[in-house]
Amino acid sequence: MTDTKAQTQAKSADAGHASAPKEHYDIVVAGGGYVGLSLALSIAQASDLKVLVVDPQPSERLRKDERASAIASAATKMLDRLGVWGEIGPASEPIRDMIVTDSKVSDPVRPIFLTFEGETAEGEPFAYMVPNGAMVGALSDAALKAGVDLIECDSVKDFAIEGGMTSVVLESGHSCTAKLLIAADGVRSRLRDLAGIPVVRMDYDQVGIVTTVEHERPHEGRAVEHFLPAGPFAILPLTGNRSSLVWNERTDDAKRMLDMDDFTFSLELERRFGKQLGELKELGPRKGFPLGMTLARRYIDPRFVLIGDAAHGIHPIAGQGLNLGFKDVAVLAEVLVDAARLGQDIGAFDVLERYQRWRRFDTVQMGITCDLLNRLFSNRSDILRHARDFGLGIVDRLPGLKRYFIEEAAGNRGDVPKLLRGDAL
Repeated sequence: MTDTKAQTQAKSADAGHASAPKEHYDIVVAGGGYVGLSLALSIAQASDLKVLVVDPQPSERLRKDERASAIASAATKMLDRLGVWGEIGPASEPIRDMIVTDSKVSDPVRPIFLTFEGETAEGEPFAYMVPNGAMVGALSDAALKAGVDLIECDSVKDFAIEGGMTSVVLESGHSCTAKLLIAADGVRSRLRDLAGIPVVRMDYDQVGIVTTVEHERPHEGRAVEHFLPAGPFAILPLTGNRSSLVWNERTDDAKRMLDMDDFTFSLELERRFGKQLGELKELGPRKGFPLGMTLARRYIDPRFVLIGDAAHGIHPIAGQGLNLGFKDVAVLAEVLVDAARLGQDIGAFDVLERYQRWRRFDTVQMGITCDLLNRLFSNRSDILRHARDFGLGIVDRLPGLKRYFIEEAAGNRGDVPKLLRGDAL
């Protein structure tokens, strides 16, 4: 008798949420977020490598995440190739165009200095707003079906290189060996610290306030970025008459706003959002995230790799944080699958060095670019304001340059790995 989809997923989940790992894996991934799961899925679908994902959170909590993330066109091609975009896409909202303003909160008019059309090709938006819960749920289910082992509510406590293998010890006391340990455990990566990999850190004294609002009138798929003295205020379209807000404020002001009652917060929100979409209603939840830049000085050690935010945490001003992580996934999966097919040791330093060479310059460049943009726009200098507005006006009059920026934001420029082109590994 053929199982239904729900029965199949239940059986996969039972296998994947085992209480203890097997004795040996080819790859252990520490971190079961979008980056860790998509990497495990990519490798499992394209090879016979045995993969374990260890995550400290239960997947049910991640599936209930009400926030949304901006992902580039290239990332949607990868998710489609992995077989999950069909589930994620209907819940996502394409960004059809984008406008940029530069003003003070008190200014009665916010002139538009820069506009971007939202398509890289006909019918292909340069980015989408994707619900976090839907994305992690689809990736988790697909990874389990592909044969990935998933252990929840546990994490990697320690590891050591022993005789050409990595010995991995979990907080639960269970242990296993692997040819390669991949740290996808976020910007405050504990494994990065255990490996002794130094980082460059910069605190921006800013907090990103994230929430969701409902408005009277449709947004028509338009994203808006208001550059305000305290930091950018981004309005990003969601399905229906809803928008996701990423609101940067100085740390002290942000703490005050996060603690405001709903009525007072709505007044502050309206001052920044404006009335162009009618009355606003905060749907929540309202959360704050400290902003900074964290760049690892190297991404690899023998049998150890950093990926995603563990390798590079950047300012969200350009909306490229998760997209950098997905590009890491596409590159590392391609490198490891190619090495396995050639019979090479996937944990060998020379194999991992290919990943580092491919990704390090790109991520450092993006981190520095976002740092400079934040410094240029998040200030109260009228001189800088007039200079940057003049520059934005020039860019707006040069279609070729705008096209370059759109293609860059869509992830279509440079040495694009196979998965981000929509090709199989």
